[in-house]
Amino acid sequence: MSGYKPEILFLKQEDVIAAGLLDMKMILEATEKTFKMIAEGKVINPSKIQLAMPDEENMQSFCMSMPSYIGGDINVAGFKWASESRFNITQPGMPLGVDLTVLSDPLTVYPKAIMDATLITAMRTSAAAGVAAKYIASKNTKVACLVGAGVIGRTMVSAIMESVPSIEKILLCDLNMAKAEGIAKEYEGKYNVVPCGDTEAAAKQANLIVTMTTATKPFLKAEWVKPNATVIQMAPHEIEEEILLKADKKIIDNWSQLSHITGSIIHKTHVAGKLEEEMCTTLPQLAAGLKPGRESEDELCVCATLGVGAVDIAIAHQLYLNALEKGIGQKLMLWDNPLWV
Repeated sequence: MSGYKPEILFLKQEDVIAAGLLDMKMILEATEKTFKMIAEGKVINPSKIQLAMPDEENMQSFCMSMPSYIGGDINVAGFKWASESRFNITQPGMPLGVDLTVLSDPLTVYPKAIMDATLITAMRTSAAAGVAAKYIASKNTKVACLVGAGVIGRTMVSAIMESVPSIEKILLCDLNMAKAEGIAKEYEGKYNVVPCGDTEAAAKQANLIVTMTTATKPFLKAEWVKPNATVIQMAPHEIEEEILLKADKKIIDNWSQLSHITGSIIHKTHVAGKLEEEMCTTLPQLAAGLKPGRESEDELCVCATLGVGAVDIAIAHQLYLNALEKGIGQKLMLWDNPLWV
């Protein structure tokens, strides 16, 4: 018999947290490193595959597969199974999204870990915006406007404050003021988070605007945005086309993915012949120093990102290593003796 054992470390959500998931500095470092490795050709990251149910036009829920291989000093394969259900938000105590990550050994393809990835998604989504802000936010940014006080809004506060330490005030906007007030209270004494019900007024004050909502059509208007602002959109439909097209710097996480996701602002403008790949800079190019970020305080910088699976896998791998070191999690065996080898 081979000496390789099909041992799997199972990490429930509480284990993932105990392994350090809520350490935003660690998540930002892992995210930026992954983007750099993508630019260096050390990552294979196919585009997402989405299964909409009952169908695309009447979608009530979806499951999405996000596979990736990361080489270099990480050397792990894996995929995130990302899911959302509108039904869940009608039920008390049920999250909108339920995500799972599987890590595998690239040599044997034996699974190494299975873990809850719901909060990994929240942390890495905000971390991608944080990495973008590090490179394209004005050094004089004092006021940030964050739109959306959901799960991502909660983690976005810490990601932006870690990445842009010059910020003195965050205006957190949401249609549900109670949600914004709740997050503001959580950060009380650490960051100056001010709940706000007027997105227009907040955006007009801000040097940095980040949107992370479930909006199905653009709501951030071009006339609300300062000529030298930084705008980061985390979902497909949130900003008016004019904001992107007039930007001096157009930043994306992944061209092949964004340009093919129907409904995204990148897809719409590309299909209309208004945007081509060479007009954009990617987050991997920024992280690897292959292209510059903000070069002038007069530039309008816009970033669109929907997430790449490699970042999820890199973060999950770091949590797996942390969990092994701390003795966290439950060990499972895929088999005792494999049949029919």
